[in-house]
Amino acid sequence: MSVLDADPALLAPDPSAPVPPARRPSFSVVIAAWQAAPTVGEAIRSALAQTEPPVEVIVCDDGSTDTTAEVLAGFGDRIRVLRQPNLGESAAKNAAVRAAGGDFVVILDADDRWDPRRLRRLGDLAAARPDLNLLTTDAWFLVDGERRGRFYAAAGAFPVRDQSTEILRRNFFFSHVAVRRTAWLASGGFDREVARAADWDFWLRLLFAGHLAGCVAEPLADYRIHPASLSAERASSLMARVDVLDRAGATQRLGPAQREVLSRARATDLRRARAARAERALLDGAPCRRRACLDLLVAPGGSVRSRVLAAAAVLAPGLAAGRLRRDRERGGRARSDRAIS
Repeated sequence: MSVLDADPALLAPDPSAPVPPARRPSFSVVIAAWQAAPTVGEAIRSALAQTEPPVEVIVCDDGSTDTTAEVLAGFGDRIRVLRQPNLGESAAKNAAVRAAGGDFVVILDADDRWDPRRLRRLGDLAAARPDLNLLTTDAWFLVDGERRGRFYAAAGAFPVRDQSTEILRRNFFFSHVAVRRTAWLASGGFDREVARAADWDFWLRLLFAGHLAGCVAEPLADYRIHPASLSAERASSLMARVDVLDRAGATQRLGPAQREVLSRARATDLRRARAARAERALLDGAPCRRRACLDLLVAPGGSVRSRVLAAAAVLAPGLAAGRLRRDRERGGRARSDRAIS
């Protein structure tokens, strides 16, 4: 019986050859912080409170102008602080990784927090399967301070087969991925030219380069969902997904089946982006609301019901806006928002 058989929470692809267990790796925690004074302290405390401590916690202050620097100074020599002008989250994470010394670098977002067992369980997975270069766990969605379901319930199960195809279908990682540092550096890290969804672009590149990913199927992080990510910025977030897929189609060697998966995923995300744009325009009473609903109506795909609703919104945008507001009051989110429960 393999180590993974003895611990069913550890998920990974079948190895191509027998993989003997290895020593437990070391972990460096990296945090990019920008205007993060209200939350970064809690994130750092959760990293320092790990039952299997990291070798270091490195915070890159990306040109903050609030009191982030003062918060970081309060931790003294328990953390390492880097400072740079405001170059963006991707540049801040890359800088922290270059300064790190652990076998793995583990991303912790400045507004999230970890269960104290998270690094220990990642260590269990890495020691059992030293051929894995990406590691993650499940997470709780945190909305208004309340846990609202788990990432792998909303996003589907963590895939252990054909991961390079599945990453085209959906980003099956949430943000706090542990990456073997040598693999990060060899790949160039996050691409600063990808303004949004840079994490998905990075995981995609790593998997297409042949790296394997594993997961601890236990919720060992709180992943904060902000109102903006549920509504106002949803359309641009979904369009960023379309851009990542276009980039993958142009730069990766895809087989026919993978191109079909990419095409379907792109069409789905494009329609969802148009739905989010139409919803936002209706709620705001924007002059373009009829046009946005018409774009959704004529877009390929979508159910008969969604087309009927889009047509009704073109004809009576005021009534459609009222329906959307009632939906939000009852369920807390719009139809195009991510599932979190």
